[in-house]
Amino acid sequence: MDFLHHRPSLRRSSPRLAAQCGKISPILAGLILALIAFGGCGVSTYNRLVSSDTKIEAAWSEIQSQYKRRFDLIPQLVETVKGAANFEQETLQKVVEARASVGQINITPSDLSDPAKVKQWTEAQSQLGTALSRLMVVAEKYPELKATAGFLSLQDQIEGTENRIGVARKDYIDTVNTYNTATRKFPGSVLAGIFGFEPKPQLSFPEANLDQAPKIDFGEKK
Repeated sequence: MDFLHHRPSLRRSSPRLAAQCGKISPILAGLILALIAFGGCGVSTYNRLVSSDTKIEAAWSEIQSQYKRRFDLIPQLVETVKGAANFEQETLQKVVEARASVGQINITPSDLSDPAKVKQWTEAQSQLGTALSRLMVVAEKYPELKATAGFLSLQDQIEGTENRIGVARKDYIDTVNTYNTATRKFPGSVLAGIFGFEPKPQLSFPEANLDQAPKIDFGEKK
């Protein structure tokens, strides 16, 4: 009977209890809204990091493509220059050796986060570029070379390739700057740590002026 006597009071308290359970504290509501907002922002930031990382790989592929083109042109140039009487053999040999050093170094996109490997690659390419520039300057002293159609054609191709290399390097550096900045800013810094977006080392070519579009000229052609 006592149980039946108290049932109405239980029924009367049920709506009050339900209302209390349905209430959300302002702090909890704020946390939920923050999580929702951060979740949307986090997805957007993550997608930007992925997109930026992909652009770096594309820019790197363009650099490698242009350097390979130069690499492939050098044997033809060496054979053409060999035909010139009394050509400076030391200058020619330095180009051959520098090209061999470049051929021993291979960098994949996964190696771009390794500063040591990137530095080794850039130094080898710089040495080859310096040796090649020296060879082309010396070749200007040989009228028979300058009058050879094959040499003039190679000279044009190498000059064009050097210009494209300069543009590709600048594009890569700009892309890496954008990516590295995104990994350091919030919330990118948080997501970069969670998902393993590591900073990329910059390319460093001391002989190049990357603040302006490059113009390569190995000498006046006559």
